[in-house]
Order: sequence, then C-alpha cells, then structure tokens
Amino acid sequence: MRAYYILIFSWLLCVHGIQAQEENAENFPPPEVPMEISVSRAASPIQIDGRLDEPAWDKVELADDFFRIEPRQGGKVTYKTLVKFLYDDKNLYVSAFCKDSLGIPGIRIQDLRRDFSWGENDIFGVALDPQNLKQYAQGFQTTPYGNQRDFQNFNGNNFDTGWNTLWRVRTQRTDQGFTVEMAIPFKSLRYNLPENGNTIELGMTMVRYARREVEVSTFPAIPQSFTPYRMTYAAKLTDIEVPPPSANIRVEPYTLYQYDENKEGDVLTSKASDPKLGFDVKWAMNPKTVLDLTVNTDFAQADVDRAVNNLERFNIFFPERRQFFLENSGIWAGGLQQSIRPFFSRRIGLQGNFNATPAPIDVGARFTQRTEKNALAGLFVRQRETDGSAGANFGVFRYLRNYGRENNVGVMVTHRLDNEHDDLNLESNNNTTLTVDGQIRPTSQWDIQYILSTSIDEETGETGFAGRFFAGNDSNKFYYGWVTEYTDANYNPRMGFVRQTNVIRHNPGGYFVVRPKKMDWIRRWDPGMFVNYLHDATDPTQFQQASLYIFPIFTWFKDNSFFEVSATPTWQNINFDFAPLGLQIAQDNYYYTRYLVQYNTDQSKKWSGDLGYNFGSFYNGTRNTVNAAARFAPIPHAALALEYEHNTIKDVGIGDSNLTTNLYSANLRLALNPRVQLSTFYQYNSFNEQGRWNARLSWEYMPLSFVYLVFNDTQTDIFDPMQSTRQFIGKITLLKQF
Repeated sequence: MRAYYILIFSWLLCVHGIQAQEENAENFPPPEVPMEISVSRAASPIQIDGRLDEPAWDKVELADDFFRIEPRQGGKVTYKTLVKFLYDDKNLYVSAFCKDSLGIPGIRIQDLRRDFSWGENDIFGVALDPQNLKQYAQGFQTTPYGNQRDFQNFNGNNFDTGWNTLWRVRTQRTDQGFTVEMAIPFKSLRYNLPENGNTIELGMTMVRYARREVEVSTFPAIPQSFTPYRMTYAAKLTDIEVPPPSANIRVEPYTLYQYDENKEGDVLTSKASDPKLGFDVKWAMNPKTVLDLTVNTDFAQADVDRAVNNLERFNIFFPERRQFFLENSGIWAGGLQQSIRPFFSRRIGLQGNFNATPAPIDVGARFTQRTEKNALAGLFVRQRETDGSAGANFGVFRYLRNYGRENNVGVMVTHRLDNEHDDLNLESNNNTTLTVDGQIRPTSQWDIQYILSTSIDEETGETGFAGRFFAGNDSNKFYYGWVTEYTDANYNPRMGFVRQTNVIRHNPGGYFVVRPKKMDWIRRWDPGMFVNYLHDATDPTQFQQASLYIFPIFTWFKDNSFFEVSATPTWQNINFDFAPLGLQIAQDNYYYTRYLVQYNTDQSKKWSGDLGYNFGSFYNGTRNTVNAAARFAPIPHAALALEYEHNTIKDVGIGDSNLTTNLYSANLRLALNPRVQLSTFYQYNSFNEQGRWNARLSWEYMPLSFVYLVFNDTQTDIFDPMQSTRQFIGKITLLKQF
C-alpha cells in the first residue's frame, strides 16, 4: 500500500511541475473591462416564430465573435453563430442563426423533452446575470427543434435545473443551419432597478454546441476548463430601458384526481379515490426579493426513482425530483456534493426515510433575497400526519455573504419538529443543525470549499459534528484536488443526508488532460488516479477502508464516444454487521481488486449503446457485473432506451454463498412536439421480484400550464400471494402571471 501512495504523490508533483508553466499561458484570467453590446429598442413588433424576418432585426448590433473551447481551445470556429438582441416594454429578445453547412441532415437531437441533457443535442443558449453578481446566472437554452432548458447556476458549477420560469422560444431548420428566436420577459429576470437614468446592464454569456463535431464555442471567451456560466468572464448588455416596477405575481392553481387500489393475488384489499385542490404562488416583491407559497402541495408528475441493488457499505443518494424543492436549491449549504448535506429536501414530504412513501404537505413557504453582497433565504414546510408517520414542521434559515471576486461565507440553521403519534408510539422530537460554510477562489482555476456542521437531537440527547474541506486546481492541462470529510457517530441531521457516520475520509487525486495533436481520432485522454482512505472518527487509529481508483485509459474519441479501463484495489476492515443483498460478510480484513472495462458509443446518433464489464474479487469470493444499455432514436419525436444490469456473485460471505441478480429497465418516449409528450418507464428487479411501471402523458397547453395523466403499477412476486399496487392520477395546472 505504501508503494501506491508514493506513486500517486510523485505523479501529482510531476503534473504540477512539468505542466504548470505551459498551462498558465492558456488559462487566461477574466477581463478587467468586460465587452459591451448595446441593445436597441424594437422599432416594430417581434413575432416569436423562429423566422427572424421582422424589420426590427435588420439594423441591430451583431455578436458573432465566438471563442472555441472544444475540441481544442482557440483557433477558428467551424460552426459560426450570429446573435442579435432587442427589447421592448415587456421582453428581452434574442435571435441566433446557427450555421451548419450540412443543414437539416447535420442536426443531432435525441428527444424533445424539456430540461434536456447537455451533451446529446445541438444547443444554443444564453446565460444572464441580471444583477451583475458575478456568482449567479439564469440559463436559457434550446435545440434546433425548440425544446426548452432553463436553470440557475451558482459560482459557475452548481446547477439548479429544477428552476422553471416563463419564456418563449421557437426555431426553424434550414439548409444552412437553424435559427432561434427567444422572448424572455423582464418579469422573469429579477434585475436591479436603474441607478442612473432609466437603463440597466445585464451580464451575459452565450454558448453554441455543435454536437456532430463536438465543437463548443462561447461568447465572450471563457477558458476550456470552466463551464460557459463562469460569469466573471461575462460581457454586458447595455442601454436597456426597463419598464417601471409593477406587481409581479405568478399564481399556479391545480386540481387533481387520484385513484389507488391494492391487491393480494386477485383479491382487492383496499381502494381509495381522492380529489384534491392546491396552488403555488410566486411573488417577486422587488427585483431582489421573492416569496414562494405552496398550499396542499402535490408532486404527482415528478419522475419516479430507479431501483438500485446496493452492494456497498454506504447509503445511496437518491436525487431530489420535486420542482418546489429543486428551485433555488443551490443556495443551501452543501452544494452538489453527496457526502454531507445538513439540509436535503428529500427528508420533507416523505414518510420515514428519504426514499419512502409520500406524506402530504399542507403548506410551505420559501423566501429568497439576493443582492450583490448578500443572499438571505428561509424555508418552512408543514407535513401532515399519516397512518405511517407523525406530522412534522421543517424550517431552514440561510445567510450568505459575498466578498472579493468569487468568494463567499455563509451560515445555515435547520430545525425539524416531529409531533407525537400515539398509534405509532412516537414521542415529539426536536432536531437542529447549525452550519458554517464557504468558498474561496484565490485564482480563477483554484477552488476551495469548506463546511462545518453540528447537530443537536432531543431524542438521543447527543450533539454531533461533521465537516468537509475541498481544494482543487482545474485547468486546461490537468486537475488535482484533495477532499477530507469528518462525520462523527452522533451527527444526525434529520433534515439532511450523510453518506456514512463515524468516519474520517481522505480523497486526494487528479488526472492529466491530454489532447493528442497527431491523433485526431482521440479528442481527449485523461489518465489519472484517486485515493480513497477511511478510518473511524471515534478512534482515528481504527482503519475502515482504502481503495485506489487507477484509470490509465479514460478516453473520449472524436465523435465523443468513450472508453475506460480501470482498476480498483481495495482494503476493507469489516468490524460491524454487514450483509449486502442478504450476503452476511464475516467480520475480518479483506483485500481484493476489481477491474472495469467500459465503452459508450456516440450518444447523439440514432443508434447508441453502452457496455461495461466490472469483474474481480469481492471480499472472500468473486463478483462479475455486466451493464448494458441501448437507445434507438430514429427521429426526435420517438426514443426507446433499454438497460440491463447482471450480477454473478460466487463464494461470498460466511456461507460462501452464491447470488445472481438481474435488473431490467425500459423507457419509451413519444412526442408530438416539445409540448405534448408521452413517457413510459418499466423496471424489473429479480432480487426482490418486483416490477414497476410508470406512464406519464403531459400537455403544456399554455406556457408552464400542464395537463398530466399518470399511471403507476407495482407488482411484487416474492410474496405469496403476489402483491400489487395501482395508481391513476389526472392533474391540471394553470399558470398566470400578473
């Protein structure tokens, strides 16, 4: 093991010493004086149809000096992008002509869903920093078929994709490329009021992704190692005359009908039908302050969780999928990391654990205020009592202070009050956490993050502590970083998530970024290594686990297909009761090595697929895992995806047990256009003999107003007789902005 540590630290020193001088010349700092684009008032009405034929577009300042960041930084942009801006009393307008010599045959797009994934489609997008905070952006992106993706971005790398706002976009596809026409209401931007005169300035970046050649270009220039949303590099849109302040209230009532039935074999054991009414309100009290209210909240249209067979000693992180909690989630302490989160919204509105049965939410409120120097936020939710859980109140307070160019420090307090429940023999309980966190960027490529948290639990009478420190250097030629996490045995954030308690974890490592100039078929090769070392927090001399993730082949090819070959030698000390998938592991010391071979084809083509083989020793036996996926998207309006996971486990555990599991998944998505879509998902897990089917039809009949029809069916064959649950939901929402 000592040899592995000598190897990694020698390698990191080599990366830093040999390549730093070359890298400093390429990873340029933000401009002292940002580029400016004067925006004209529209002299005639703009119709959002993607045709760009209105006379108002003719005499407008053009932005076309895009900077290439992929596949190599700098050089001539192959896919030219011509962008113009206009405004009137209600909207900021953006037009773009995205050139492509192949025209319509060159377009790459996988489906028409909203909030599509980056990397699979041709994309044009604009990011706006309405208050010129330099650490915040609102993103608006589209494809050649006009589907929408909107998000908030914090500090250039923390995404809030659950944020939805009112805006319109239409596109047209031609034999010379595609055109884009956007209308972004000023009421959706939260800009500062004019300080002098009646004009404002907006921070702005743009991005074009030409998927066929994996060319990414930005306006203005942003280094390759950063996202296109690093707003310290932003240009400015100037001379925009904003409308005078007015009421800015968004109301979204809904009505819902839900029918549930449960069966054992062919016998109907229960059924229930439940009509429901509720609403959400968003009030922009001023450009800096927003109040959200939700009453009798429902999340029937949210994506269902995917089944997972967990063979590790750590808790599984299930992502939040509910829009009310996703919006503005980036403001809470903890960021994107999945190890220590003092506040994790999946603890709210669910009975028991964060991946359990839903519990009704009576009322919720969220307050957010942002200025150039400060951010203030609060959240309150009342969860209703059910037969399986007590009622509860959840509260979060957050204050964040910005200083310097991209630095901040914050505090956060959470409090959860669980009521007593006589039928479940539960007493009332208070749980509180207090957290201090922050970010420091001494230079544009260095990133330092820290979090310190304590929990106080009334039921156990214990006070616990947790903390995390991260420092990383992200450049065009290499990455290296260090993470240390501490979670003691008493840390219990009952509104949060921890990967493991009673642990100190160290995770140093890094990789080269190699772009071979003489091998055009290789776009990027990132060989590297990471160490993962864990020991007890209670007794730091007590070793838990160590592993090395060594990936000499980690390569993207010219078409963005991907190939990985890696090895993970692992040392484990099992001194607790541990039985993954029911396989009882003896308390002992183990050493084993696992290997991975993974290949993903070009994900933008009509046919695409993934194939991975993970094999090697596993505790005192062996485990071989095959992961396979295939997708067929003959047209953007139809896509079929199939996934398969197979585990063969032999001679593992106290009884030298054998186990075979199969996990099958299928997803079919059909779309008439970006506003009318049918999505179906089926999954069967042989381990617990459970099959789950979810079907959802959605119609966006007006901007952000929907009709949903949802059908859920779950059957578990492991019981005798078979148990099944069926659910049908019809929901109508209406969004009106005043």
